[in-house]
Amino acid sequence: MEDLFNQLYSNGALLVLWGALLCHLVLPFPREAHPAILWHKFAEQLADKVNTNNSYQQSIISGSLAWLLMIIPMLVVLVALKPLVWQPQLFELAFLLLAIDWRNTDKFTAQFVVALAREDKEQAKMLLNPIVNRSTQPLSLLGLGKAGTETLIMSYGRNVVGVLFWFAITGGIGAFIYRMMVELARAWSPSRQAFSPFGIPAVRAVAIMDFVPLRLFALMIAVGNRTQQVFTLIKQQAKSWPLPGPAWLVVAVGAKLELSLGGPAIYDGKKSERAKLGGRIAPSALHIAQVQKLLAWRLFAWVLIQSAAMAAVYQGI
Repeated sequence: MEDLFNQLYSNGALLVLWGALLCHLVLPFPREAHPAILWHKFAEQLADKVNTNNSYQQSIISGSLAWLLMIIPMLVVLVALKPLVWQPQLFELAFLLLAIDWRNTDKFTAQFVVALAREDKEQAKMLLNPIVNRSTQPLSLLGLGKAGTETLIMSYGRNVVGVLFWFAITGGIGAFIYRMMVELARAWSPSRQAFSPFGIPAVRAVAIMDFVPLRLFALMIAVGNRTQQVFTLIKQQAKSWPLPGPAWLVVAVGAKLELSLGGPAIYDGKKSERAKLGGRIAPSALHIAQVQKLLAWRLFAWVLIQSAAMAAVYQGI
């Protein structure tokens, strides 16, 4: 046992992972105080200056250069700072804590389920509005159920699974950069007319980062009941969704619980046609609670499997 502890401590990666999860679950960052909020606002201000809505090609170039201007200097500074800290494990821990967002998703889900169960549309819209790009005002209870379910799925997928995956590959800096990339893609989402096509490079960059972790998590979701049906629907429906990683994950959850997801959405007053995914049951408060339970148990399994994989790779156990 002592040899095992010494092997773990000698690298510190697993201690950082478990320490960050424990600290986050005990003392999570409030969403309103998270650095991602400031980052998001700065991204919007930068877009106001450089997103001039010229030709398609010029907008793509402007979006690409703006993305590089946001990401590259931050990456350079973080890499340069790392050798200067007195304890590298604490440096890694700090940035993993800044990147992960599990508890806020749990908090949102609990409040949203209560609001939906009471058929309090205004409260549900108020909870949903700060974390989605779509227009929430026109949403019915059915629309709120779908939007809330999709938000829950993608929050767990990106803010937990994606962050943990990239921490295992690239450390705390990589996990934090990934989280900031996700925020950029949300700030410049081309689903909104003002950022089309300016935001396409940011979305494509996140799509590349999402490809492996979200598909792996979708496979974990598929294991168990209705496995064959889940794989069948992934094969049939995923290609109709523009982003491959989120497509697999949303379809997997929808197929697992036979929930109807996707469909049209309104962005800045303009209706956007999206493919319908999953099954035929309209998500209600009960179904969202079931989705949360399913994802939470799979996340615990993900943490255990990733911990074992990291131990095998880094410590040679």
